[in-house]
Amino acid sequence: MAESGGDAEDRTEAPSPHRLEKAREDGDVPLSREAVQLAALGAGTLAASVLGPGAATGLAGVAQAVLGRAHELTPAEALGDLLRAGAPLALGVAAAAGLGAVAATLVQSGLLVSAKALIPKFSKLNPLSGAKRLFGMASLEEFGRTLLKLAAVGGALWWSCGDPAPLLAALAEGPAELGATLSALLLRVLASGLGGLAVVAALDIAWVRLRRMKRLRMSREELKQEHKESEGDPHIKAKRRQIMRGRSRRRTLAAVPGATVVVTNPTHFAVALAYERGKDAAPRVVAKGADLLAARIRAEAEKHGVPILSNPPLARALFLVEEDTAIPAEHFQAVAEIIAFVWRLKGRAAR
Repeated sequence: MAESGGDAEDRTEAPSPHRLEKAREDGDVPLSREAVQLAALGAGTLAASVLGPGAATGLAGVAQAVLGRAHELTPAEALGDLLRAGAPLALGVAAAAGLGAVAATLVQSGLLVSAKALIPKFSKLNPLSGAKRLFGMASLEEFGRTLLKLAAVGGALWWSCGDPAPLLAALAEGPAELGATLSALLLRVLASGLGGLAVVAALDIAWVRLRRMKRLRMSREELKQEHKESEGDPHIKAKRRQIMRGRSRRRTLAAVPGATVVVTNPTHFAVALAYERGKDAAPRVVAKGADLLAARIRAEAEKHGVPILSNPPLARALFLVEEDTAIPAEHFQAVAEIIAFVWRLKGRAAR
């Protein structure tokens, strides 16, 4: 929907469902880059923790072999051997990070894949628009987000490796203890950094959603115009009528199995009546229909064993009574005779 429906101060109303859906179709969804970065780093860290020990052992073996043949290998050959040994780890981490970023994007967008967001907007090439973005509120927001990220992640990293005593002690113990201590420290640093970034990502998700809702807000004139357009759209009206007719038919057919008798015209009209002795003051019209719906009522009655009796004058008269309404007093005698006849038939069948 166009943004020109009013000035920013006039847009005081929450966006309508239609506007939100239109924005989504255009690829405008709340997407937090910090959450994408968190997912990518988290997936990469997980892959490194799984692949790292085996890759480190293999890389150490290759490095030892390269050092043993240092006099035979050229620098390019030695570097090639080391790169081939480290390639599985690098590719695994890169693939996991990419999958994490894609998954985080799809989750935030509700599995939306839209090519509209990829269409270049030449208005962004305007130098004045670029200057506004560079020195406007968006730039300040980005600067504030960067500071928050540095503070959260930096604080988490400082907390995780602030005490050098364990590292110094491991250095004195020997290479094996130093390697184990460094591995534990690296995992702690990565976990702390991810924890700090998770806090930033959670705040950024909330901020991105709030900013999108604010950007899509509407003026009262826009809401009125949208309401007029939706109400006047013949397709929407036809769809609404179709839904209402479908619901009405389902309610009508659902009432037929509980009816006492169905009175027919015999083909044009069908009226289902229900009467429970001692409970109902008078028989009620629980379902009615003409033509095709009448045929469906008769079929439903036959399916559930509800008696069907042909009485064209009574059927035409009862068809004018609203559903779930007691029949008029002038039809009591005729309906009573029909119901009494149905009860006699059921009594004979029971014997």
